[in-house]
Amino acid sequence: LSKEFSSASTTTTVGTVTSRVTRNGDAVMEKDLINHEDLAGDRGMMDDIFDETYREKEGPKPPMRYVWRNIILMSLLHLGAIFGLTLIPSAKIQTLAWAGLCFLVSALGITAGSHRLWSHRSYKATLPLRIFLAIANSMAFQNDIYEWARDHRVHHKFSETDADPHNAMRGFFFSHIGWLLVRKHPDVIEKGQKLDLSDLKADKVVMFQRRYYKPSVVLLCFTLPTVVPWYFWDESLVISFFIPAILRYTVGLNATWLVNSAAHMFGNRPYDQHINPRENPLVSLGAIGEGFHNYHHTFPYDYSTSEFGWRFNLTTAFIDFMCLLGLASDRKKVSKEVILARKMRTGDGSHKSG
Repeated sequence: LSKEFSSASTTTTVGTVTSRVTRNGDAVMEKDLINHEDLAGDRGMMDDIFDETYREKEGPKPPMRYVWRNIILMSLLHLGAIFGLTLIPSAKIQTLAWAGLCFLVSALGITAGSHRLWSHRSYKATLPLRIFLAIANSMAFQNDIYEWARDHRVHHKFSETDADPHNAMRGFFFSHIGWLLVRKHPDVIEKGQKLDLSDLKADKVVMFQRRYYKPSVVLLCFTLPTVVPWYFWDESLVISFFIPAILRYTVGLNATWLVNSAAHMFGNRPYDQHINPRENPLVSLGAIGEGFHNYHHTFPYDYSTSEFGWRFNLTTAFIDFMCLLGLASDRKKVSKEVILARKMRTGDGSHKSG
């Protein structure tokens, strides 16, 4: 392993020059021999690195058990969002701008917060930034940071297997929303319980948010987005509730879910053709930078989740701006040499025309 530090001490570039062939079931994959132990020590964890030793249990799959409460609530939520769409022509421009701002803030709570910071430890954040991201995460209402990061680490460690919470091999609908409407596969629960989550437990911001998650969601996801347009510019209460709260929340959910579904099925694989995740620019637009998914699953420790910097990646721009303000530091980045070598060895060749 070679570590090259840029002139700005906040970025660490990870490089390697060796490779080997590994196996996962019948799929032969060539992997870069990045010294994961050193990198894990740098980040404080390595439970998001794919576990090539995992094998699915033989025999029949466990029966699917529906969670009817979630089915009913998700159905009502999406019906409410459709109603919210019909109200857009009647809404004031300030209300639409406020809904957009709420979407952006809540999206950053997922992308820069529970994903890149807490799931992957791909950069470090000061206390004020962690508090902001926890508030934004509650506005997003996609499970608390601790649970979100735990499930996401399991997703990376056991991607596209029975232990993956939203296993894309079970189809688009399951990986998009279906996984939230049924009980988890026993392997997901089993593997999730074995992860080292001590870094999350040691973060007082994470545990405070987890302790008060339900009231924070009521306040930040639904009450605040509704009250602001109603109070400050006399928007109708119906429009204030169904556009900045319900419609904005539903769009945010689906933008995140598309990373699990569309970005695992549609697009090219320039970095590793032997894994399912794809490069999907449209998903990146909706999920403010999270659609470069073949890259992300190949190099999960890269803070940018992409080699292209700010292109279709508002989250990377946000993290870089936070570093400029001194609120973030120690961004992990894979070297251009390693990226090119990986493309040549395991990519599908699409980088040549890209």
